[in-house]
Amino acid sequence: MHIAVIGTGYVGLVTGACFAEFGVDVTCVDVDETKIEKLKNGEIPIYEPGLDTIVEKNASAGRLNFTTDIKSAVENALVVFLAVGTPPRPDGTPDMRFYEQAAKDIAQAMNGYKVLVTKSTVPVGTGRWLRGFVKEHLGVETNFGVASNPEFLREGAAIRDFMRPDRVVIGSNEEDAIAIMKDLYRPLYLIETPIVITSLEAAELIKYAANAFLATKITFINEIANLCDAIGCDVHDVARGMGMDNRIGRKFLHPGPGYGGSCFPKDTRALTTVADQFGVETRIVDAVIEANDRQRDAMLVKIEKLAGDLSGKHIGVLGLSFKPETDDMRESPAIDIIKALLEKGASVRAFDPVAMHEAKECIAGIDFADDEYDAIDGADLLVIVTEWNQFRALDMERVRSLLRAPKIADLRNIYEPEDMRPLGFDYVGVGR
Repeated sequence: MHIAVIGTGYVGLVTGACFAEFGVDVTCVDVDETKIEKLKNGEIPIYEPGLDTIVEKNASAGRLNFTTDIKSAVENALVVFLAVGTPPRPDGTPDMRFYEQAAKDIAQAMNGYKVLVTKSTVPVGTGRWLRGFVKEHLGVETNFGVASNPEFLREGAAIRDFMRPDRVVIGSNEEDAIAIMKDLYRPLYLIETPIVITSLEAAELIKYAANAFLATKITFINEIANLCDAIGCDVHDVARGMGMDNRIGRKFLHPGPGYGGSCFPKDTRALTTVADQFGVETRIVDAVIEANDRQRDAMLVKIEKLAGDLSGKHIGVLGLSFKPETDDMRESPAIDIIKALLEKGASVRAFDPVAMHEAKECIAGIDFADDEYDAIDGADLLVIVTEWNQFRALDMERVRSLLRAPKIADLRNIYEPEDMRPLGFDYVGVGR
């Protein structure tokens, strides 16, 4: 089988590379000529562990190709994935301009039966719209199928998530399209991956609902952590006791400065706009969005209580990306926290293993360190924002000697209070 993937962003590139790893012939298409040339030369535009190896291996084998020629890619493909960006507008609704243009280009290039599959996160009803839009813009009269195949890739673990997913969701109202999609995912049958067949609308909603629920879980444990701070107990004990209940589960019960990234903020807001269009209230999701915004403010309060008046203080910050194992700075808690520190009159020197290039585009007025100890040197306070593995075993004797004052605000709880305080640190976590 030959497939085309339109869009070589995070989702498109991972999808194309992983299908090629399954032995499928894949052509990845993008309008950005510079990006395509870099990909042809083995340069990966995003940081994702293991992705460079898979791209190189399958490009060398001839199974993975990159082009700006959407016409030839679509003509030679049986399945065409739309994996273009749908960034949020100021009102929270997805910007569908890139998706619409891709759909128009595909329609004009079609030369026979194809299955058009939406990988992008799109509003409910997009699949039905796609069928009418493509039919209207066909260059040659032909039949085609439409399906929704939402992605559930975690940044930093995307290859594993694609190769060993919890489930694959295929939404379509057409038997032929479903049969072709099941054949495409045949390699996952060997590991007994559940294949969930739904309507188009249900598949589109599953993506929003799943991310909104996970965002709710994170926000809930953050509020419990804030309560633990007030009571004087440890949120890790509470989370462990909750997580042992199989109805709740252990995952996503890790308190911190709030969720960020490209999915949770965008998808929670998009879900509320979808509900508004259908006249349905989403009070829980609305509250989650509001509480997540407040969590940043709560982190600043912790820092101020620890450091005192921030005016003139020098703050060392470790971690800038919204989570470890990615360079993604979109809606990272570090952005809001650092900007608030600067507004309070503090100076900031920060370090992140891979995200500093991206951070320079969205945070002005700070210094960037050569490594973690360079960020700490001479600081009045150390703030840990992202839980990169290399921050988990810092030389604490060295840290204490470099800090002007032995104060640490650990916003990811990667250290234990009972270990840190005997070492002479004035230490605060989240809910500890």
